[in-house]
Amino acid sequence: MSHSFLAPLAALLVNLAPLASHAPPTMHAVRIHEFGGAEVLKYEETPRPEPALGEILIKVHAAGVNPVDWKIRDGAFGTGTFPMILGYDVSGTVETVGEGTTRFKKGDEVFAYLFLQRGGGYAEYAAVAESIVAAKPSTIDHVHAAGVPLAALTAWQALGDVAKLTEGQTVLIHAGAGGVGHFAVQIAKARGATVIATASARNHDYLKSIGADKVIDYRAEKFEDVVRDADVVLDPIGGETQERSFGVIRKGGYLVSIVQPPNPQRLKEAGISGSVFLVRPDAGQLAQIARLIDAGKIKPHVSQTLPLAEAGKAHALSQAGGTRGKIVLSVVP
Repeated sequence: MSHSFLAPLAALLVNLAPLASHAPPTMHAVRIHEFGGAEVLKYEETPRPEPALGEILIKVHAAGVNPVDWKIRDGAFGTGTFPMILGYDVSGTVETVGEGTTRFKKGDEVFAYLFLQRGGGYAEYAAVAESIVAAKPSTIDHVHAAGVPLAALTAWQALGDVAKLTEGQTVLIHAGAGGVGHFAVQIAKARGATVIATASARNHDYLKSIGADKVIDYRAEKFEDVVRDADVVLDPIGGETQERSFGVIRKGGYLVSIVQPPNPQRLKEAGISGSVFLVRPDAGQLAQIARLIDAGKIKPHVSQTLPLAEAGKAHALSQAGGTRGKIVLSVVP
């Protein structure tokens, strides 16, 4: 083969080299391309997002798993834009900052409850509006911090913003050892309330250790035979549990659900108020929660940690129910 033939090829390769060096950065993420079971979760390479105006890019160290994740994956909320990266909770470090940001710099440790429009937390990087990000609690690692945002904000907003739980009141928290429940128990205690929680027998000692004043084994006794005149009931279950809860609330009390709107007629008959609500990102509240964590008043519990590539297994565990606290995906070992 003559050198004259090779020369054009060499020139072409030289010209292509700058293009290769400027290829868009990529990352690994777990995405879905259709709705379905855990098998639709795909661990794959995808373009890395870049922070837009007012955003920061977080290098994700850990991502929390929540029931809403597999409900979205199943298609429970209708249509979606594919491919989709799931995951509302992240904890990590600031990689870069976009224009118009002022609160964080590269290397800062942060955590957040995300909007999914820019991609979720099941990824090595996430572009997030700076306005919804808070500094990570300094006393816990990224795995435990990733289990906090959605569940803790849900408990905080349900009890404080919606039900207006105050010092000296009594609250019944269903599924007290779950993701939302274990935060609700601790937040209610921090607000000075008397806390009654329902849970399986194996979680009773745990719930008492984090502040529950009384724990009811829902498999062995009916909570309505034990509880009377509660000021607030927090319902993360719905269905029959919610229906039976109407009778344990005092006149003028409040039933707040995170899964199902309370029946208006039943509310009227019982003489109580009630609503269903959706949690919202709130950096200020997340910062307050972080301070309570650093003060030792809230202790996030992580029952299992799995690598990001095993998101399908994490979903299966979450769907099986009975998890104490949270399940978290480790992104950076």
